[in-house]
Amino acid sequence: MKTILKILGSLFGLILIAAVALVAWLSLREFRPEAEEFVEIKGSGNSLLQAGDSLSLVTCNIGYGGLDAEHDFFMDGGTDVRVESKEIIERNMKGIRELLEEADGDIYFLQEVDIDSKRSYGVQEAEYLLEGLEGSAVFAANFLCDYVPYPFPTIGRVHSGILTVNPYQAESAVRIALPTSFSWPMRVCQLKRCLLVERVPLEGSDKELVLVNLHLDAYDDGTGREMQTKQLVEFLNAEYEKGNYCIAGGDFNQTFSNVDPSLYPVQDRENFSPGLVEASDFGEGWQLANDPSTPTCRLLNQPYHPEDPKTQYYVLDGFLLSPNVTLNEVQTIDGEFRYTDHNPVKITVTLEK
Repeated sequence: MKTILKILGSLFGLILIAAVALVAWLSLREFRPEAEEFVEIKGSGNSLLQAGDSLSLVTCNIGYGGLDAEHDFFMDGGTDVRVESKEIIERNMKGIRELLEEADGDIYFLQEVDIDSKRSYGVQEAEYLLEGLEGSAVFAANFLCDYVPYPFPTIGRVHSGILTVNPYQAESAVRIALPTSFSWPMRVCQLKRCLLVERVPLEGSDKELVLVNLHLDAYDDGTGREMQTKQLVEFLNAEYEKGNYCIAGGDFNQTFSNVDPSLYPVQDRENFSPGLVEASDFGEGWQLANDPSTPTCRLLNQPYHPEDPKTQYYVLDGFLLSPNVTLNEVQTIDGEFRYTDHNPVKITVTLEK
C-alpha cells in the first residue's frame, strides 16, 4: 500500500511540475501586441474613391471553417472541440468562399480566419479566401498561442485573426489593441481583441474613408465588451470630427438597439449572453446597419436543427456608419449556417458630398 501511495504521489508531483512548467512557458510566450501596430498591406487596390461614390461591404465571421451545421462547440454548451478531419475544413472553406463570392461585395470584413491552427488542421485560410476575392489584404492577429491546453482533446496551437479585403487604394493599416477583462493566468490563452483600421484617401480631398474591422469579446462577463465598445465609440468620434467617413463592421457579439429583442429572444444565458450596442452611445446621426429579417448567428449548443425549439438565433453582426455615410441597402445573406455559424451581412452605402 505504501508503495502504491508513493507511486501515486510521484505521479501527482510530476503532473504538477508539468502544469507549472506549461503555465510558465505560455506566460513567457504570451502574445502581447502593442497598443498600435502598423499592418502590412499585401497587394494593392486599383480603384479610387471620392465623395459621392457608392460602395458595398460584406462582413462575415467564417468560424475558422470548423463551425458548420453538423457540429456544435464546447464553449456554447456542446461537446465538439474541433471537426474530425482536414477534409471537413476544406469543404467548409470552399462553401464559405463561394458564399462570399456570390455576395459580390467591394470590401470584405472577415473574422475568425485561421493562418496556422491545430483546430483547422493547418489550412492557410486567408490565402485560400484571397484566391476568390479581389483587392489588397490586411490581416491582424487576435488569437495567437503556442498551445491552448483545454479542454480534451486540447485546442492546441492557434494563429487566427481578422482579415480585410479591399479593392481601393489604401494609405495605411493599423492594428489597435482593445482592452480585456481577463487576468493572468486565464489571459495567457485568451484572444487579444483589436480593431483593424484601414485608411482609404478620397480623390480630390484631404478626407479619408476609415474602415474598421472588428470582433469583440464573447465569453467574458460583459465587462470586456463594454470597455471595447467604449474605445470604439471614442475612436470613431475622433475620426468623424476630423471630417472623415467611418464604416465599422464585424461580429460585435452583442445585439443592437434598433433590433426588436422579441424577434430572437434569448432562451438561455448560461453559455453565452450577448450585450447590447446602443446607437445613441455613438452620438447624433450615427446609424446601425443590420437586417434582422434573417438571423446572423446561431448558438452552437447542438448541431443545426432549424425546427428545434432549442435552436437559439441572434443578430450579432452588422455595421456602424458615421453621419456622413448614407445607408442605401442592408441584407443578411441566408447561408443556412451550412458552413459557418454566422450569416454574411451586406450593405450598400454612399459617401455624402
